[in-house]
Amino acid sequence: MRELSAGAGHVAAVSRFYRTPAFPPGAGPDFVNAAAALRIAGGATAVLARLHAIEADFGRAREVRWGQRTLDLDLIAVGDAIRPDPDTFRQWQGLDPVEQRARAPDRLVLPHPRLQDRAFVLVPLVEIAPDWRHPVLGQSVREMLEALPRGDVDTVVAI
Repeated sequence: MRELSAGAGHVAAVSRFYRTPAFPPGAGPDFVNAAAALRIAGGATAVLARLHAIEADFGRAREVRWGQRTLDLDLIAVGDAIRPDPDTFRQWQGLDPVEQRARAPDRLVLPHPRLQDRAFVLVPLVEIAPDWRHPVLGQSVREMLEALPRGDVDTVVAI
C-alpha cells in the first residue's frame, strides 16, 4: 500500500486478501487478489502509468497477454467515468473471449469492460464499495456479484 500512496493517490480503503485461481485458467499458480479505493491526484491515465511502474518495480514484464505475472494492478473504475467513450466501452465489453486473449486495448477503457464477469474483482470490491454503480450497466457492485454463478464466487477464498 505504501507504493500506491506514494504515487497513485491516497489509499482510502482496502479489502481483505483472497486466494483465487489464476486467470485465465491455467495461467499459473493461484493469485492473491484484493481491492483498494484510492483518492487520486491527477487523471486516470497518469494513475494507470503509476500502477504499471509499480508492477515493473516488482518484476512484472508485459510479454504475454494474461501470462504469468509477479504483480497485476488494474484500474477498474474512476467514479462514474466512461473512457474513452460509451461505444468503445461496449466494443471491448462485448469482445469474444478468444479475441480478448489476443487483443488488448490501445488506450485506457473504463470501467474495466469485464469487471461484472469476474468474481475475483467483485468479491473484494464489494467489501469497500458495495453501492458503487457501474455507469453503463446501472448495477451496483453488490448486484453484479449476486448475478454471478455461485461456483465462480466460491472460488474466491479469504486468506
